[in-house]
Amino acid sequence: MQRFIVMGVSGCGKSSIGAGFAAQIGATFVDGDDLHPAQNVAKMSAGTPLNDTDRAPWLAAVGQTFTKGSLPLVIGCSALKCSYRDIIRDHAGGPVMFLFLDGTRQLIGTRMAERKDHFMPTELLDSQFAILEPPTPDEESVRVDIDQTAEAIVTELVARFSKEFL
Repeated sequence: MQRFIVMGVSGCGKSSIGAGFAAQIGATFVDGDDLHPAQNVAKMSAGTPLNDTDRAPWLAAVGQTFTKGSLPLVIGCSALKCSYRDIIRDHAGGPVMFLFLDGTRQLIGTRMAERKDHFMPTELLDSQFAILEPPTPDEESVRVDIDQTAEAIVTELVARFSKEFL
């Protein structure tokens, strides 16, 4: 596998775990938040959840990022619904493995409250959980419980994919 999406609700650790995983397997990491159009960032910063129309061009850009650079590539992206993951796959130019960072509302809310300088307010977390559709068995995915350190999560992911990269 050469294309990875580290997915989950805001505050689950997509950026830190994605960057750590990418470094360990010799991949490039891209934070999907950096691919949002300015109007999406402004909307979320104002406390307004994005709708599917807002997300569609962003999700296409996430998928297209796999076709613009060298592989392996790891992208942090919420990819909350199956239909969102379909958009990413449709634009990715090949198979995508979704690494689902799964945690409770309470754990993630606590972590979000501790974050500084992020455009996504804690108030929008409930809207993310409301639309979350965990990957189904027919999707290429791995579920990881985030009730552990980021280092332990990265180690778990590297162990699952080490035969391909190390």
